[in-house]
Amino acid sequence: MSNLHDVDWNDIPAPTDDGAANHLVGMSIPASTLPDTKGNTVDLSTLAGITVIYAYPMTGRPDRPLPDGWNMLPGARGCTPQSCAFRDHAEELAQLGVAQLFGLSTQDTDYQREAAERLHLPFALLSDQQLQLCEALRLPTMQVDGDRLLKRLTMIIGDGVIIHTIYPVFPPDENAAAVISWLQNHTN
Repeated sequence: MSNLHDVDWNDIPAPTDDGAANHLVGMSIPASTLPDTKGNTVDLSTLAGITVIYAYPMTGRPDRPLPDGWNMLPGARGCTPQSCAFRDHAEELAQLGVAQLFGLSTQDTDYQREAAERLHLPFALLSDQQLQLCEALRLPTMQVDGDRLLKRLTMIIGDGVIIHTIYPVFPPDENAAAVISWLQNHTN
């Protein structure tokens, strides 16, 4: 393998579409204030223009083990490659009209900040540790080691309304390219 984050996705079980995101297109983003890794709070309902939010279960840390069986849990593996792909395509997304780009997980902000700094992300990660956005939108989740984690999902939002979702997301490192393709075909 050429890169630490390269994954042979043929060795990882793919998630299946369980319909858990079918209700999202057309929903307005509810007022909810989430902390981000840049030290701000963000109310997604107030953001104008196109916002892309990619939800992911959790990023691993070099100093901590992943949950047992993580790689074989469909849809779990790939948070770092997914984030790196959005990092690498952030400028292109902005050129396509994306005004805001965020990653979203239920991990706390300090945990996310380590990943954002280590991966040199030019955008913020949002923490929904209190599950307020998760529950208001009924986002797809899974239980791992007693923690409620988001399933991998991408939402494209226009002026506070979800206009497109990508769910399930697999392979995760192609998620940013899928968003770019959709934007090229569906926006001016």
